[in-house]
Amino acid sequence: MSAPEIPPSPESLPEGIPAAPTRPPHSVFHGPHGIRAGWRVVIFLALVALTGIVVALAFLVLRLAKAGGSVRTVAVSGLTPLGLGITEGLLLFCTAVPAAIMGLIEGRKFDQYGLPAGSAFRKNFWIGGVVGFLSISVCLLGIFLFRGFHLSGFAIQGKTIVSATLAWGVTFILVGLAEEFSFRGYLQYTLTTGMGFWPAAVVLSLLFGLAHRGNPGETSFGLFSVVLFALVFCLVLQRTGNLWWAVGFHAGWDWGQTFFYGVPDSGVAPFHNLLNSSLQGPRWLTGGTVGPEASVFTPLVLLIFAFLFTRVYRENRYQAP
Repeated sequence: MSAPEIPPSPESLPEGIPAAPTRPPHSVFHGPHGIRAGWRVVIFLALVALTGIVVALAFLVLRLAKAGGSVRTVAVSGLTPLGLGITEGLLLFCTAVPAAIMGLIEGRKFDQYGLPAGSAFRKNFWIGGVVGFLSISVCLLGIFLFRGFHLSGFAIQGKTIVSATLAWGVTFILVGLAEEFSFRGYLQYTLTTGMGFWPAAVVLSLLFGLAHRGNPGETSFGLFSVVLFALVFCLVLQRTGNLWWAVGFHAGWDWGQTFFYGVPDSGVAPFHNLLNSSLQGPRWLTGGTVGPEASVFTPLVLLIFAFLFTRVYRENRYQAP
């Protein structure tokens, strides 16, 4: 039996041959690629909570200063562009800032987490926006053919059309950015390094569905559609390599659903919508209180879209170590 080989010490190596770099020992906290994915997620979520607390305290101080020391309640409706824009803008801020901090800790660029600045509002975003609008249109066309969806003229007129179109457009871009990055940005990237792309996608898609559970009038089938949306967005992310296509689709679908056609969005009634519309018929057809997202046509449209999308975008471009 031969003796086990003992690696030579740096002193015994011939001159000019560098010693092999020593790797830090693996532990529960530290893996072969640095801090393990699970711990990075924990640190990220702690930073999200801390950022949220700081933002809340800042708002409280501003309100106290304006109110002369007494707190006054400010009612901001989530149904308006302002209310929804503030909510989603804060969500984006409270996830983007911690992701940037984690990038410094991990030695990675923020672009790697799904929103590269060089691709912002370029071709993929606009293609996604148009396809998202066409997709909700096809869904409502299906409901219309079964006599469940009806249009009855304009709900707003004059200059209000222009202002509402722009306001809702900006708002739903914020919605797309906030919700896509929160669930398919840093978290998707980090969990992919630990468990693989699709296991991470399934976990985060289920959490995306749970996040919508508190919407007014939400149903089980509506939540099923929300999870399916998330999985489709993960497919788009994998095939395009970043989130901009999915952000566009998300914004185009929501803009068309809430503003253009004026139907409920996950149980939330529209405000200052362009067209007057009504949904009448069985829940499986119209979605009931949820709106078209709980209609049987939404999963059908999403599955058809996913099939066609994979025919056009055949290569996986998502990069995570």
